[in-house]
Amino acid sequence: MKTPSTALTCELPQDADPRWDPYLDAAALREHSADVVSLRHVFQPDSVAVVGASRRMGTVGRAILHNIVTAGYQGHVYAVNPHAAHMEAVPCVPSVTALPEPVDLAVVAVPPAAVSAVADECGRRGIKALVVITVGLDPPQGADLLAICRRYGMRLVGPGCFGVAVPRIGLDATFAARHPAPGTVGLVMQSGGLGFALADRLSRLGVGVSSFASVGSKYDVSSNDMLMWWEQDQATKLVVLYIESFGNPRKFARTARQVGRTMPVLTVHAGRSATGQRAAASHAAAAATPPITREALFRQAGIIATDSLGELVDVAALLATQPLPAGPRVAVVSNVSGAGALAAGACSDYGLTMHRLTGETRRRLHALVPPSGAVTGPIDTTATVSADSFRRCLELAAADEGVDAVLALALPTAATGDLVAAIRAADVTVPLAAVVLDQPETVQLLSRASRAADSQAAAVQPGASIPCYAYPEAAVRALAHAVTYRTWRSRPAGHIREFSDVTPDDARALVRKYLTRHPKGGWLPPETVAALLAHYGVQLISLTPVASADDAVRAAADLGGPIVLKADVPGPLHKADAGAVQLDLRTVADIRRAYRVLSAKFGRLRQILMQPMITGGTEVVIGVTQEPIFGPLVVFGLGGVATDVPADHTARLTPLTDADADELIRSARSAPLLLGHRGSPAADLPALRDTLLRISHLADDLPEVAELDLNPVIACPSGVSVVDAKIRITPAQPYDPFLRQLR
Repeated sequence: MKTPSTALTCELPQDADPRWDPYLDAAALREHSADVVSLRHVFQPDSVAVVGASRRMGTVGRAILHNIVTAGYQGHVYAVNPHAAHMEAVPCVPSVTALPEPVDLAVVAVPPAAVSAVADECGRRGIKALVVITVGLDPPQGADLLAICRRYGMRLVGPGCFGVAVPRIGLDATFAARHPAPGTVGLVMQSGGLGFALADRLSRLGVGVSSFASVGSKYDVSSNDMLMWWEQDQATKLVVLYIESFGNPRKFARTARQVGRTMPVLTVHAGRSATGQRAAASHAAAAATPPITREALFRQAGIIATDSLGELVDVAALLATQPLPAGPRVAVVSNVSGAGALAAGACSDYGLTMHRLTGETRRRLHALVPPSGAVTGPIDTTATVSADSFRRCLELAAADEGVDAVLALALPTAATGDLVAAIRAADVTVPLAAVVLDQPETVQLLSRASRAADSQAAAVQPGASIPCYAYPEAAVRALAHAVTYRTWRSRPAGHIREFSDVTPDDARALVRKYLTRHPKGGWLPPETVAALLAHYGVQLISLTPVASADDAVRAAADLGGPIVLKADVPGPLHKADAGAVQLDLRTVADIRRAYRVLSAKFGRLRQILMQPMITGGTEVVIGVTQEPIFGPLVVFGLGGVATDVPADHTARLTPLTDADADELIRSARSAPLLLGHRGSPAADLPALRDTLLRISHLADDLPEVAELDLNPVIACPSGVSVVDAKIRITPAQPYDPFLRQLR
């Protein structure tokens, strides 16, 4: 007799809520484990084949083979070339299928028309991963390549890349002119040329490279994968990225934030100007990221973003060699008063503070510093200070209570002795940076005197070397980046607040109803805007339609105070700029005149609306824009007539945590007005944070909200008032922004 079977049905939602941390954690853990296993064939291969290695010197394939052999790689190496038996002292085989073993990694440097056939041969031979150097694949060729890699389960770096390198195992599968030195910096670059330059610069600096990947067109392996690799790679202590486009920015931010809790992640802003954006887009064959969106992503993920490659190297030199400063207080010791003044000015510019020494430390410094010097503010030892006295000044300043970092500024003269040796010998436990004004390099490392004979590997351990700059501003800027990173890392991660009074299902129904009537979308009418905001607990100051001047007079009498009249005009109209708002109307004559002005001014007028006049407080703007790749972006800044001043706007990607909301408020240039300026009372910051978090929820729940603009929002000590709002709706499909997106 058969036992009855039981069927169990399990349904999983496909539109996973990006605020659901357990789901995100499970997805990230699963992908992390799979990524690390698959990338071992790229960065820890036991065998490598170069497909397309030419007999002619000076070709890309031959250069890659030469670099693998001369860098000291100890694994099996093969060249695929039907016209040679040996090349660079390694055996050649006529085809991939003739390889004596299924190698871990194949580096492909063949013409575009041959790439797919070679990839298919690699898959059938059991090769685990490909690095495709070839450039110029057309879309069908690229699609074929990716499909083949998926079919055989091969990881793919490229195409259009410059190769990969792991110096500590002697793997240099690139065509760089010089081998990178082993070290602690992980490098991933879309621009392979910049990658070569940075790897060479970091090698000459003494920091070195743990592993390098030029990812090119990023068909498969991307910066996300590299971050996951470096998180478990014991050799990597610092990550440097150069990213021109993002395939999955939400997942990138989450991964970078996780990695950034244990090691610094640096990048350089690419495409900040319109010209730069076009150049980056054409180079990466993908839309360049708008600067404000990129900045929001980097800030939330704790990524240190610099304005130039030189600045990036400056910061890397500090972070690779010094512990993180505990705070912003810097003691400056200089034998050139002008350099000390420049350093003090730079500290002010970059958000650091000059440490005020205690009385006991000043007393002891007076015994070392001539009367013509100074022991307050920057310590001016004068130009003729001895090397020993300069060293003692550094040690006293570093030991003073409350100092977070020390900056040594030196100009060696014939009367001073060896000040560089004095800096190297100083017994300083807090972060120490140096400036030697006559050094030829913009930045170099000084080995500690007690460790001068140590190996290069030891030289890049925190505290073993001192970063030394040519200019005070460069050193201060690097310290400021380190302080900002330490502040981010020590900040609580924050929580995504849930609200019991929001009704997202009703909000979705409202949006669907509008799109049924307007399939292409559009700007919501004022009453629908108010209703949609109300579903998320955001109350718009009441609007009363008035059909005539007489209606307006009667409605104003009911309100009992100064009022505002607004023209309801279809489209994205900035009411104040267009003269569509009449403010502070107090008398019957004022109201009638304002009504006539609005009626005559706008031919497309739908109606005229009345509101009570809100006075006092600080006007801010809260906005939302839907980025096609990044998803919703919440924008905050100075509101009212100053809304179009771009320097006062800052942004964060949703979902906002309470910490994100607080940082939005405090990072805007209008923050002093909100926090209480010159004795004025502070705005109701908890209410402002609450509004930001509610708008973040709305933007996450409703991808159809293409634009949202609350302007002005008046923040007062007693609460927050949303005076005006606009919302544009477009058709959209919900999606999971954290799921891996393959081309």
